[in-house]
Amino acid sequence: MPTFETLPRLTTDLQHLTPAQRRRFRRVVLDAFVPDLRTGRQFRPSLRIKGVHCAPGVYELTWAPDGRATWSYGRTVVAGLPHVIWHRIGTHSILDRPLAEGHLAGQGGRLVG
Repeated sequence: MPTFETLPRLTTDLQHLTPAQRRRFRRVVLDAFVPDLRTGRQFRPSLRIKGVHCAPGVYELTWAPDGRATWSYGRTVVAGLPHVIWHRIGTHSILDRPLAEGHLAGQGGRLVG
């Protein structure tokens, strides 16, 4: 399983989601995002993963019609496994400030897909 970390801003953002929204995000990550990372192939189209224009190295993931999360690849923690850094979660409006304050996107990341 890929390794991951959550930044404090994501933890704060999660508190603003309803329990149903948190469950949906978790389900999308576990049922679609993680399996796609494991294969190393393209992400499935339903995740709508794409780069965030104002934040090189940061990607957005769609987990609901107006649900977005931003993330980047981080430095490898376990050899051979991707490491994901979760930055923000919420509605489409998080794309105005996709990075947690004071954090730069992971260096040397690559997008599969």
